[in-house]
Amino acid sequence: MLKKIRLYDRDKVDFGTLLYPPPQMSALLFPIIVEQLLNSLMGMVDTIMVSNVGSEAISAVSLVDSLNSMIILIFSAMASGAVILCSQYIGHGDYKTGNEMARQVVLTVLTCAVTVTVMGLLFRAGLLRLIFGKIEPVVMENALCYFSITALSYPFLALFQAGSAFLRAGGNSACPMKISVCSNGLNAVGNLIFIFGLDMGVSGAALGTLLSRIFGVIAVMIFLRRPGQAIVLRDYLSIRPDFPLIARVLKIGVPTGIENGMFQFGKLIIQSTVSAMGTMAIAAQAVTNILEYISGIFGIGVGIGLMTMVAQALGAGRKEEARYYIVKCTKLGFAGTLLSCILMFALAGPILRLAGTEEASAALCMEMMVMITLVKPLLWPLSFVPDYGLQAGGDVRFSMIMSTLSMWGARVALCVFLVKTFQMGPQAVWYGMFLDWGVRSIIFTLRFLSGKWIHVEYRERKV
Repeated sequence: MLKKIRLYDRDKVDFGTLLYPPPQMSALLFPIIVEQLLNSLMGMVDTIMVSNVGSEAISAVSLVDSLNSMIILIFSAMASGAVILCSQYIGHGDYKTGNEMARQVVLTVLTCAVTVTVMGLLFRAGLLRLIFGKIEPVVMENALCYFSITALSYPFLALFQAGSAFLRAGGNSACPMKISVCSNGLNAVGNLIFIFGLDMGVSGAALGTLLSRIFGVIAVMIFLRRPGQAIVLRDYLSIRPDFPLIARVLKIGVPTGIENGMFQFGKLIIQSTVSAMGTMAIAAQAVTNILEYISGIFGIGVGIGLMTMVAQALGAGRKEEARYYIVKCTKLGFAGTLLSCILMFALAGPILRLAGTEEASAALCMEMMVMITLVKPLLWPLSFVPDYGLQAGGDVRFSMIMSTLSMWGARVALCVFLVKTFQMGPQAVWYGMFLDWGVRSIIFTLRFLSGKWIHVEYRERKV
């Protein structure tokens, strides 16, 4: 007889004293999901509005956004370290150390973001040519313009991500959502003015993004000054480096940053492969990427909220409750991803018409959306949602190694093989992605069942 798989021990979970019973869980997760949706819509609005300028413009924005996404994910790794550690301290009741940890994160994130911005601006031409190879001169010209302006927004975006993480660590996810609503509204208005009113093309889209991100960081820092919340930040100029605390943040942030960076770098390699297929393929892939990403927003939002729940539970010494949250949120991820994929497939046609996408690109995009809608609900949730919980338990090194190997050994390898050997179009990207999702699902399921993911930060944490 087969042994029943033990997801968590119900007898060791006191459902009457959960840190996050269903109402509080919903109150935490819903704003995060909305916030992630709004953040993705910012890129979507840029792409849709720029698409009316021409295929060269949308191709340039797509290529640069793929590079920007890699840089942004590296910054978000610091925010992940912040939410994990601050949530553990809050769960333990040590608010003083949690607040000091937050101050060190602000200093570290700002230093890294400014450095990346300066280096990016100095070497932007060589960087874009190195990553994307030989692309049409008009596309490269637009890409350089878009990158130069959006790179200025890195410090503001990095600080906003960190500030939002501090609020979520205390269970306040509604505030970042409200700020994102306002930021996206400002971005849309800015695009209308700069792109259509002043006929600034891709530079107009970049300016709208820059201004909206400046607003976002100002707003979140104002909210963090308010007393009575778990994390309160004031007197920024008085922050001085505390290297032991910085080291603890980097212990989680660096592996997560490497994982995010390598993951996105692999996507850039794939993107450079697509960029050699011509403007039509680039445009089709660009829109498909956005639609596919939006279909995963629900699961990403659930995963981000899961980090707070698991970290607080471990900080309070409630191991089985942490396991319960991972199981519960993974189930939510399956349901949400299925509904999201169906919805995005239904909206794909109208969105392509609204964007004015050329007929050939639109047909290719719809072909790829059929593939995504059939496969993603089955593989994606298990390959990503549990991993957020494992990282909250401090298992970031394992996640970094396995995610990197899966990305390069499955996704990138299969995509390049199909393109080079069979001259397959952008569909090869998704075949590689499906294989990657399947491998990740197996790896992280087995890791969760083993229970080894709890040991790293939880056992070594000293308060």
